[in-house]
Parts: sequence; C-alpha cells; structure tokens
Amino acid sequence: MKKLLSLIFTGCFLLASSQMREDLLPSLIPQKTNQKAGYVDQNGNIVITPEYHIAMFFSEDCNLLNSPNEDVRIFGSADYATVEKDQISYRINKAGFRVYQYKNSDLGKCLQPYEAYKYKAFVLNGMYGLVSKQNIDVGGYKDFDIYPQYQMLYVLESDRENPMIIAVKNDKFGIVDKQNKIIIPFVYNDIKANFSWKTANLFEVSRDGKNYFYVDKNNKAY
Repeated sequence: MKKLLSLIFTGCFLLASSQMREDLLPSLIPQKTNQKAGYVDQNGNIVITPEYHIAMFFSEDCNLLNSPNEDVRIFGSADYATVEKDQISYRINKAGFRVYQYKNSDLGKCLQPYEAYKYKAFVLNGMYGLVSKQNIDVGGYKDFDIYPQYQMLYVLESDRENPMIIAVKNDKFGIVDKQNKIIIPFVYNDIKANFSWKTANLFEVSRDGKNYFYVDKNNKAY
C-alpha cells in the first residue's frame, strides 16, 4: 500500500456553531510553488515570496527561547518562523525579512517535560484500534476506545484528552477523533504526521503523494 509507512515526523481547538473560528488559524501559511516554499495568507495570496527549501509555521523555538545568548532569545518567540535556504537555517519575521541565522552555540535546551500520550494505537489481528487503558481484554469491545478496524492509526500530538488521529482505511488516509467520528474524510493518499495540527490547527495532506497542501478541521483547503 503506497504511503502507508509515510507516517513519520518531519521536523486547543475551539468551535463556534460547529464552525472553525478563522482567528485560530495562522495568518501566514507555508506553501510550495515550483519546489520553493514561501507563505500565503488565509485567502491564498502570496505574502512572502517562495524561495526556501523548508518553511515552517510561525511558532516558538524552545532552543532559542532558552539560549545561553540572551540577545537571541527574542527570536524564539512565535513572531518568527524557521526557514532554510542553501542548507542555512534562519528565523524570519512576518514581513519576510531574515532576522537571525542559526548558530549551534546559541541553542539552549528545551525544558518542557515529556508527557506520555493518553491514547495509543493497538494492533489486533493485523488491524489498528485505539486504547487508553494499560491492560486490555482483547476478548470483547469494552476496553477499546476504537475497536481495531484500520490499516493504520497514528495519534497526533496536541490535545492529550481529545487528540486528532490519522487513520488509514481502504488504502486512503483520513482523520478521526477518539469516538471514531470522521473529521477528515478518507480521500487522501497521505497525511503527514508532523506538528502542523499542534502548531496551526491544520493537517498537511496530499491526494497524489507528491503535492501537499493544508486543510482545516472542516476539510477546507489552504
């Protein structure tokens, strides 16, 4: 099955009248054009010209926030984004200017304590389900949050109590919640298991496994 093993790392949510509030989405969204990455606004207008090999969301960098160099800690805030060009990494501001070039000597240690996922994928007879208990009675349904029925499940990092979960069914990728409610329909060839949901309330998806774009919780494309 194509892309089944592509669930790897690459580098809460409020509702109003069952619709996503646009102000919870980032104002600038990474987008690739002709293999170069830049940024567009929520309407798809180019704000920062595509010129980078890698462009990440505007978000905190805990290594810079905890830098031994006090002068660069400001660049660790969510007002800046990490980009890469010609194998050199920078932080840029929302006007697109490079304001900091990464140096190993500037990087501090991230201090966030590790917290184990509450919900985990569970394999039974070659199919994946979801559990939150430590000890599972596989003879019935009561110990499963989602009884094993998928080709793959991957719990995305973000809300520990109400996670979004990448699922694969009939060789197609979608998103479900812990009640097995379909959030994103099973129409995609791939959904990346990265930090886009945690950072920006967006999922990075592809219909052909080559060209990727972002969708929100309502499957609206950006």
